[in-house]
Formats: sequence, structure tokens, C-alpha cells
Amino acid sequence: MEWSYGIASLPGLERIWEKNIENNKGDEDWVRWRKEYIDYHMSGKSKSFLVSLDGEPVGEGTLLFEPECRAIDGRALLADGRTTANINALRIEKAYEGQGHLSRLVKLMEKHAGEAGYQRLTIGVEAHMTRNLGIYLHWGYDEFVMSEVEDGTLVLYFAKNL
Repeated sequence: MEWSYGIASLPGLERIWEKNIENNKGDEDWVRWRKEYIDYHMSGKSKSFLVSLDGEPVGEGTLLFEPECRAIDGRALLADGRTTANINALRIEKAYEGQGHLSRLVKLMEKHAGEAGYQRLTIGVEAHMTRNLGIYLHWGYDEFVMSEVEDGTLVLYFAKNL
């Protein structure tokens, strides 16, 4: 088994979104998100990263740079296009959870963001997802930025200086 971590190629990005849509059949949001995230990646408004096993993507994360990205919704505290970017859509297939793959991916994303001139990263977590909150705090995302109810769910945002 060969693991790799890196910036998504267009075929890799298309493949992970095919899997996301398949795993969320009937939810049209995933179809819309696929188009948005691929467009953002291709236009430079974001950069998507993949965790792959033997060339097959099994996990992902995206750095959102611009406040006009839908997930940022103009909230420059989360991503301002200059100094602050947001880690978004961080997920891995269930079979590979808890093995350190997302930790490795986030470190790569942090390195990329720093090299691109970003000084600060933000990340959001649904308040009821206490395991993820603990992981993000462990990674150093321990500065509380804001909270907001999104689609009926309380989301907490934290930041880390690079």
C-alpha cells in the first residue's frame, strides 16, 4: 500500500467528488459543491489537496483563500485573500480515520499556505463534533474566532498563526 499526500490534480479532484456524490445520493448540494470547489481550485480561489492510497483518492481538504467563496460568505475573518485562509471540506473515508492521514494532509496544507504568504489559517467545526474539536485544538487551532449558526447547526471557528 502506497500513501501519497499532495495538491489535487483535476482528475483526482473529479474522482473524489464522484465518490462524495455517490456517498450522498439524492443530496443535490453535493452536485453544486462539486462544481464550486472544482471552479475555485481551477481559478486559484482555493487549492484542494488529496490523501491517496495506491493512486485512488480517499481523503481531502481545501484551502479557501477568497472571501467570496460560498463557504466563507464574505466573512473576511475566515479568509481575506491576503493573509488569512480557511481549511475547509476536510474529510477521509471511514476506513482510514484515526491513522494520521488528515494530520499529514493538514501539515502539508499549512506549509503550502505559508509558502503562498498566508500568515493565519482558520478552521470550522460543528459544536457537537467534540472529537474533531479536540483534534483541531491539538493541531494548534486554539484561538476562538467566531461562532455562527449555519443550516441550523452551531459552527465554531478557530485560528492558528503560521
